[in-house]
Order: sequence, then structure tokens, then C-alpha cells
Amino acid sequence: MNIAIILSGGIGSRMGLGMPKQYVEVNGLPVISFCIQTFLAHKNIDAIIIGVALEWKEYVKETVTRMNPAKLVLYAEPGETRQYSILNALKVAKEICKGNDDIVIIHDAARPLVSGELIGNCIEACREYDGVMPVIAVKDTTYLSRDGRCIEALLDRSTLWNGQAPEAFKLEKYLKACESMSRSDLLKINGSTELAFKAGLECRMIEGDPMNFKITTPEDLINFERIISR
Repeated sequence: MNIAIILSGGIGSRMGLGMPKQYVEVNGLPVISFCIQTFLAHKNIDAIIIGVALEWKEYVKETVTRMNPAKLVLYAEPGETRQYSILNALKVAKEICKGNDDIVIIHDAARPLVSGELIGNCIEACREYDGVMPVIAVKDTTYLSRDGRCIEALLDRSTLWNGQAPEAFKLEKYLKACESMSRSDLLKINGSTELAFKAGLECRMIEGDPMNFKITTPEDLINFERIISR
């Protein structure tokens, strides 16, 4: 069973929109609806779990209902951090999973242009590995600076990669890794694969997609609007 987890609990404070960025409407549709539709349409996705804050849950449920989903869609409460939100969703996934080979594929609602091909590639690679993360090569010259002012070192960009979502994991192993980590360590986790790596799971990088960008700034939202308009 392949279960998609879509994280939608963020508040998007950097956008200055007065509402979470994933619920801003573009061409009459909330941003979150674009990735939900892609996961619903994917032949290898069996169920979807959406992590959503209580005050937005009815809005998201109404959005999903209008899509007339033919797959099971469940909801999980957000946690105090991204990784705690993932843990809450993993516990929901555990209730519907069917075996030790079940896969969870974790995505951010603020990445609306995820492709079906990338989803499929993540799932396929995760059949052989404990975890899979799409990456994009770092193209710019990159420097190390702890204070943001003085250059301490020039980093070899050929060895540097930017991680993307979705990230796929064997459900049983990833849930066990989350539950075995201390609260203080779990609070420090920023990326899904970061936890898997620290837990000693075998993770693989696969080629990401430049179009699969995350809406973080107002400029990102404008870019997305232009793409959808075209």
C-alpha cells in the first residue's frame, strides 16, 4: 500500500498574506488543491492523509469533496514542528497499512507542481531502499559563513545537493525511527530524510524536478501564478 502524506499545517508567516500560503487561491483554486489532485490521479497512490490545522480542516475537506475523490482521504492533526506533524500522520497511516512493505510518500502542500512522474520515481526507488529523496544539484558558487558576513570557506558545489519533497519511506521503519528519537532531537529535525539518515536507514537520492519548487516568498507565488496562467 502506498500512502501519501500531504503536510498543510504551516502558517506561511514569511508571505505576509494574513493566511497560510497553501490556501491562497490561484485561478479560482487553493494552492493545496493542485498537489492533492496529482496524488489522487496517480495510479500507484492508494490513500492520502492530509495534516491540517483544526481551523482549516473544514475548508480543506470541502476542497477535497469538490474533487470527488475515488480514494480514501484521511486527516491528521499538525504537530508543533514539521516532523511532529509527520509523526501524527504516520500514526494514522499505521492504522490503515496492510504490511511491512507499505510506503509513505511525504509532500508539502506548498509544492503544487509536483509531477506524477516524480511521485512514481520515488515509489519505485523506495521498493529497494528504506528512503528516497529527490534532489537538485547546487548550481551557484557556495560559501560557508557562520555570521553571514565573513567568508570562511568555499564549498565544492559538485558535492552539494538541494533536497525536495516528496520523500518516500518504508512506513514501518520510518515510524520506528521517529518514535525512537528523543523529543529534543525530534524538535531539531528540519527535513524528513534528515531523520532517516540520522537513524541509519538506507536512503537514496534521485533526480528532482526544477518545476517542483516550494512557494516560500511572494515572488514564488507570483511565479506559480504565471505558470498556471500559461
